[in-house]
Amino acid sequence: MAKETFQRNKPHVNIGTIGHVDHGKTTLTAAITTVMAKHHGGVAKQFVDIDNAPEEKERGITISTAHVEYETESRHYAHVDCPGHADYVKNMVTGAAQMDGAILVVAATDGPMPQTREHILLARQVGVPQIVVFMNKTDLVDDEELIELVE
Repeated sequence: MAKETFQRNKPHVNIGTIGHVDHGKTTLTAAITTVMAKHHGGVAKQFVDIDNAPEEKERGITISTAHVEYETESRHYAHVDCPGHADYVKNMVTGAAQMDGAILVVAATDGPMPQTREHILLARQVGVPQIVVFMNKTDLVDDEELIELVE
C-alpha cells in the first residue's frame, strides 16, 4: 500500500522532540500524531510504529531518528523524534540540524538530566531557533509543590 503524500500547499515547519533517554519523546510524538489525525486528518502513528527497528524494540530506546508528518489547518509539520541516549547523540544532531523548533521533553519524575542539558547545547549549536519545554510524567509525581507548578 502506498504511503499518503502530503499536499505542500501550507507553510512547512520542521520540529522535533529532544531530551534525555526514557523521558517520553517517542510517546509524546505518537500522542501528537494521534491528536492531529483526529482533529485534522492524516495518519496516527503508534509508539511501535515509530521505534520499529529490531534493536530499538529489543532495547526499548530510540537509536535512529524517526520521521512523522502531520498538519493543522494552517501548517504542515515534519517531526523528527530524536534519540536521547548518549551513545546516539550523533543521530540527534543530524535530526536537529534541520529543525525550526524543538520540543524538549523532561520527565517530572527525574527533572533535567545529563542528556537534557547536552541536547539543549547541541540544538543551540546547530541553530535550532526555538525550544519549548514539555514536562512529562507529571502524573507520577507526589511532590505537592511540583504538582502545583505543573498545573
